[in-house]
Amino acid sequence: MLQLVESALNNPKFYYGGLFGIGFCIYYLWEVVKTPLFVCGNGPFREFLEKHMPILESKFWPTLWCFESRAQTVFASILRSRILPQISYRREILILSDGGEVALDWAEDNCCNTSPIIIILPGLTGASQADYIKCLVSAAKNVGIKCVIFNNRGLGGVQLKTPRLYCAANIEDFTEVLEHVRKTRPNVAIGATGISLGGLILGNYLAQKGPEAVGKLMASLAISVPWNVFEATKSIEKPYLNLMLNRHLCGNLCRNVSLHQSKFCETSFENLDVILKSKTVREFDESFTSKAFGFKDVEAYYAKATLHDKLHNIQIPLLCLSAADDPFQPLEAIPLEEVKDTKHVAMIVTSRGGHIGFLEGVWPVHKEREQYIGKVFSQFFTAVFTHGLDDPAFYR
Repeated sequence: MLQLVESALNNPKFYYGGLFGIGFCIYYLWEVVKTPLFVCGNGPFREFLEKHMPILESKFWPTLWCFESRAQTVFASILRSRILPQISYRREILILSDGGEVALDWAEDNCCNTSPIIIILPGLTGASQADYIKCLVSAAKNVGIKCVIFNNRGLGGVQLKTPRLYCAANIEDFTEVLEHVRKTRPNVAIGATGISLGGLILGNYLAQKGPEAVGKLMASLAISVPWNVFEATKSIEKPYLNLMLNRHLCGNLCRNVSLHQSKFCETSFENLDVILKSKTVREFDESFTSKAFGFKDVEAYYAKATLHDKLHNIQIPLLCLSAADDPFQPLEAIPLEEVKDTKHVAMIVTSRGGHIGFLEGVWPVHKEREQYIGKVFSQFFTAVFTHGLDDPAFYR
């Protein structure tokens, strides 16, 4: 036995492999595992969060074999999609004022008529069965909160009734959805969560409405939002892995337009072939989105959609979760200085996590284990709905 040990120790492969393993562990513990950066202006909202959210003081342990940003982004989607079960929703079709239709999918298990409600806005081409939506719905179920997923026009298996889809700068559909939920459940506390593009729509609603949003939403959460759309676009166009993610998303957008092509043929979109040949999200937005919503060009659309310079207009509590290595939003573009100057916005930034990834633990996805985005979601909204009404600091 001793001879085997001595032989292994004298083997160069074992020696260098051991050095590599030790170095990797040191790097992981020193550079990867960190307590999240918490940014919030001094005042009542910061005090509320520090008092009721223990996760702010806990280190985030990204999955050891999968902590690189693109790996977190891709593996999170793959593993959650394959392991987390489909969710059974109660579907409600809402007819909007212009004749368009959207699907509202209700998750109501473990809830009663007076349970608080969270409206969830999915990402760019996501719908109610998206992997990250399942995480949030599961977390909500565990704490007795209802969720209603707002599937954008043309998504969630609903046919497009008007030649219009959705964009990050337009808040009309969400405004109607929120008013519908409030009207049909007048005495229930309501919050909202937006993920990626959904976070831009939610954030733009809060910024555009300002004080009008007070009393309509109790609080909001935004996850992996591309705050500065211009910088996000530059980042996601960098070769090669970022650009591959970009082209994957663009392909989903093009397929969605192709699925509803007959509706757009009725309008002035004579360049559908050009649109469907788009290779990047910017190309798609330039040839389709900006024109569909009446913007002069894609730069005008992005200027309207971007949120980093509008946070000071938000008047209700908004907690934001981002990763410092998000390929859709580099750390230097996350509006940390702007957040410090606001009263109602707080930012949690993990050292790793990718885009809507935040995988942690050796085996990061399990049917019975709550994931990091679920922990942030449940701690925040449990605090809001349990203590917010009784804590005067929450409203100051």
